Amino acid sequence: MPQDPFILLSLCNTKLRDGCAGLDALCDALDADPGELTERLANLGYTYDPNTNQFRP
Repeated sequence: MPQDPFILLSLCNTKLRDGCAGLDALCDALDADPGELTERLANLGYTYDPNTNQFRP
């Protein structure tokens, strides 16, 4: 996973838009821990919105 949080945000939202059906599928694709991923993006002020399937402010 990218260390830069804004690049991580962009990567996550791109993967969610282009084929990952949700947060679990995204974490599987990135081989990432859901808690760690959501915490890193929460530090930027973004949370996962399942209705839009993206991280939003």
